[in-house]
Amino acid sequence: MPNGTPEQGNIGRRTVLKGVLGAGALVGTHAALTGPAGASVDDGERGVEHGWGKVADAFRKNFQNPGEVGAACSVYVGGRPVVNLWGGLADREARRPWRKNTVVQVASTTKGATAICAHLLVQRGLLDLDAPVARYWPEFAAAGKQQIPVRWLLSHQAGLPIVDGPLTFEQACAWHPVIRALEAQEPLWQPGAEHVYHSVTYGFLVGEVVRRITGKSLGTFFAEEVAAPLGLSAWIGLPEKQEKRVARLHEAAPFSYEELLAGLIATTGLDADTVTAWVNAVWAPGSVQARAGELGGALTTPDYHLTRAWRAAEFPAANMLADARSVARMYAATVSDVDGVRLLNPSTVERMTDVQTDTTPMHGLPPGLNVPADRSFWMSLGFWRACQPMPMTGPASFGHPGSGGSIGFADPDAGVGFAYVTNLWNYRPDDPRAANLATAVRACLG
Repeated sequence: MPNGTPEQGNIGRRTVLKGVLGAGALVGTHAALTGPAGASVDDGERGVEHGWGKVADAFRKNFQNPGEVGAACSVYVGGRPVVNLWGGLADREARRPWRKNTVVQVASTTKGATAICAHLLVQRGLLDLDAPVARYWPEFAAAGKQQIPVRWLLSHQAGLPIVDGPLTFEQACAWHPVIRALEAQEPLWQPGAEHVYHSVTYGFLVGEVVRRITGKSLGTFFAEEVAAPLGLSAWIGLPEKQEKRVARLHEAAPFSYEELLAGLIATTGLDADTVTAWVNAVWAPGSVQARAGELGGALTTPDYHLTRAWRAAEFPAANMLADARSVARMYAATVSDVDGVRLLNPSTVERMTDVQTDTTPMHGLPPGLNVPADRSFWMSLGFWRACQPMPMTGPASFGHPGSGGSIGFADPDAGVGFAYVTNLWNYRPDDPRAANLATAVRACLG
């Protein structure tokens, strides 16, 4: 893993890359799903309702091309599960099968769970998106930040993607040292005038607002207000007793700078010159986006994200562990009633999915370079909106992808909650696995 979070990689011409970017009872098919090297497990409670076989076909094909180690996919429609699939290996070296209760790191898919927590507070009248962050967190007002509204934290427009540091990994896991550093940090640009992905600081910024309002850490609030009512196997801060369920992460083959460009051209529909200039400006070594993944030096230790210390801590931008059923069920409950639980009402969903990055340029681009937000970073208040690089299942869809390939999203028009999780982390922008599954869902919806 290159320096930085799993969200980021080091970009250089002809450099081989491992990461850059940062999507009731079941009846029906019960054919065994075969994983790598012939590994297969009994279907157990896997299932696909009648009319949803195309999703099972796509899931099975992903193991053949482009390939999987272990993965799971879940789909809810109208508050009911219609697809629940898992297969392959949770640990390739140990030949441990992926089981119903296997959980895996979902990287920035975590950000969607964190955003849901914030919008629960908005819905309850406890958080005003247009109020200054300093109303809830007075110390945040230092260094010219007194007028930054909460909405700019959620939409990556606050100008705080980096921490100057220095911070150690142990300090980052302790939470408060990062908060003190963010309080002292000056914005990199006039807040609200530009945007860039706040890879790691997003979770601390939004999480601290939640903590100041509720007196609970983001992980605790999520556990009590989202996971418990819905019966989720999902944690931001994994209890030690759940460690035995964790899938081991494996990395897909590295790829070249030229392959990166080709993948971005294919997924964004932008021309080669624009994509090349964009990548060189935003992800070059030493760039703001590259520094965003380092958290002031705290996240530069090799393989930090494989440690128990990382999984036990709360990084509400990046370290949720969950199964696909839980992520899909969570998103389903934002647009439907799920076993008597609905997290968000339609008016909350409408407000929180209003795109915010369409009127501000991306920070770090050279003068004159236009990278449209709907081809690059189509961000609402904590969620990606459906766009050309990430169509999901319809234009109203919203959710969040994670480095390596995972994604969770909801489609309010179709009443869909969707999730795909994997332990074969592939950082290519044109990774087809989740896209294949979403395409199959669209086909089944008709």
